[in-house]
Amino acid sequence: MKKLVLNCLFSITLMLGLSFSAYAGDGITDKEIHIGSWGPQTGPAAPWGTISRGSDAYFKMINKKGGINGRQIVFHHFDDGYNPARTKAGVKQLQEGETPMFAFVGGVGTSPGLAVVDYLMDAKVPWIGPATASEHWVNPPKKYLFTNYAPYYKEAMVLTKYAVETMKKKRIAVVYQNDDYGKGGLKGVRMQLEKNGMKPVLELPMEVKDTDMKPYIFKLKKADVDAVVLWISVGQAVRTIGTAKAMQLSPQFFGTSTVSDFPLMFKISKGLWKGVITASFNEPPESTSPLMMEYKEAFKQFASKDERWGTFFIAGFMFAEPLVEALKRIPHDELTRERLVLELEGLKNFQGIGAVTSYKKFDVKDPRSRQGTNAVYLTECLDNGANKKLTDWIELD
Repeated sequence: MKKLVLNCLFSITLMLGLSFSAYAGDGITDKEIHIGSWGPQTGPAAPWGTISRGSDAYFKMINKKGGINGRQIVFHHFDDGYNPARTKAGVKQLQEGETPMFAFVGGVGTSPGLAVVDYLMDAKVPWIGPATASEHWVNPPKKYLFTNYAPYYKEAMVLTKYAVETMKKKRIAVVYQNDDYGKGGLKGVRMQLEKNGMKPVLELPMEVKDTDMKPYIFKLKKADVDAVVLWISVGQAVRTIGTAKAMQLSPQFFGTSTVSDFPLMFKISKGLWKGVITASFNEPPESTSPLMMEYKEAFKQFASKDERWGTFFIAGFMFAEPLVEALKRIPHDELTRERLVLELEGLKNFQGIGAVTSYKKFDVKDPRSRQGTNAVYLTECLDNGANKKLTDWIELD
């Protein structure tokens, strides 16, 4: 009997050992690294869902080249419809399934991200390159969360500064989505106008489900605005400009980077997006830099036939670049989540197709230890969705 018990214990130990070896560090095997993400493939925010499809093409490109130090990336992404409840359920399903995720990358939306950030941080699962510029990610900073997207309020400050100091606009209004995403833009407009001794002439919160823009345009006309900063969804931004045109209101419109896909915006607005100025966070799709040409080839090889080469698709590459760079620096037998964090902290002046990105050793008092960049550049939409770059990279302290 004693011998039987010892044999059983030995078998259990062996099984546990094999299990540990197969998934050392959680989400990795000797041949695989499991990475998770989410993005809206359906619903009102679906145009942003192409980001995760871009990341998928990027990882397939990496895998075709041999992977990373002997491992292939297995990318798991799901449609959350921009619904925080679905985001939370999907992330938990991935993380608590048979194969947990080693890390997460991208992930569209401030509200969806807020639904899972505490869960991921408590589990010590790294989240790199959120596809949302909320300051919640770094205020306060979190050890396992690394951003490479300037905060929305910084974007809004750059846009507002340009409106006032370069274009000499004096009556500036802001139309913002009534959630953390929109309020980030509102904050930046207020902050920059205060620096210029001004205030918004009008602040209009918009609910996600709003489709009738007439009441908003009526208020903007009554306020006699000469510039409007839009911090709303793609569909609402197009409807706002369309309604303004119909109601004979023609201020200078400015927009966040989330509406910077000019070919898309020009098409769905039937040309009305021409003249809109937005912030941008990565090289434009028409860039011919060597890295962008490499990514465009990956698009041709791995994207579906109905996919479109555009700003949000290539953003899927950009948000994942720091993760891949850090993974490349870790020897095969030393890959752990803690080592990934250490290598990310060592990234200095790294640049892919986005802004120069640097991190530092974790400091709970220093947002810049996890905020990789504060830089954006401004661009104007021309005929047929062409891009006119107005500034170089701008970083406001």
